[in-house]
Order: sequence, then structure tokens, then C-alpha cells
Amino acid sequence: MSGQVAAGTAPLCRLDQIADGGAKGFIVPGVGETGDLFMVRQGDRVYAYVNSCPHIGTPLEFIDDKFLNREGTLILCSTHGALFRIEDGACVDGPCEGDRLEPLAVEVRDGLIYLRNGAADTKIKSL
Repeated sequence: MSGQVAAGTAPLCRLDQIADGGAKGFIVPGVGETGDLFMVRQGDRVYAYVNSCPHIGTPLEFIDDKFLNREGTLILCSTHGALFRIEDGACVDGPCEGDRLEPLAVEVRDGLIYLRNGAADTKIKSL
């Protein structure tokens, strides 16, 4: 995982540091209960969520940055196998079906990804 940064003040990473079709986790104080979040990149679009399964609140990954199923088409909770759509965080299979991940707003500027101030209080913005 990346080091700690404050929302909106420093980039989380460069866009090209997340493989197209890949994901990466971060710790950002003030986000969720633990500061954990993750982002999924699909081309020029970036989706960000608090790293907490709505079922029991555990982090989604057992191995750093392994947030997606084998096909790379859905977000996977490694604890109970819940599956979530990348584009909106909705649970489509598993014990929390019908619930969703908590989205965060991010923006890409000059090839850098920033968490927007107040992101935990806003809807996700895909880029």
C-alpha cells in the first residue's frame, strides 16, 4: 500500500501507477474508520471506494492490491466472496447482495490522481 496522505493536498499516485484494469490500495487518514481506500482503473476512468465490506466491515483484500476477481471484471471481498460492480460498488453476489461499497470522489489532474476534499461525503466521480 501507499504511504499516508491528506485528502486533496497531495496526489495519491500517478494514473499510470495503476495498471489499466487493475486496482491499488491506499491509507488516507479521515477516510472511513481506518483510512483504507482503494481505486480501480479502467482506461482513463478511476473508481474509488472505502476498503470495507458492507457485510461485516472487513478489508476486501487478503493480499495488498488484490481487489478484483480473476477476470478483473468485479471487485471481490476475499473474506466471504461477495462480488461488487466496479462502476458503482453495488454488491451483485454474496452475503451483502443489494448493498454497496462506500464510494469516494477522485479526480485526475495532469496525470495525477487526487482524493477530493470531503470525498467521504460525496458521490464517486469517475474519470
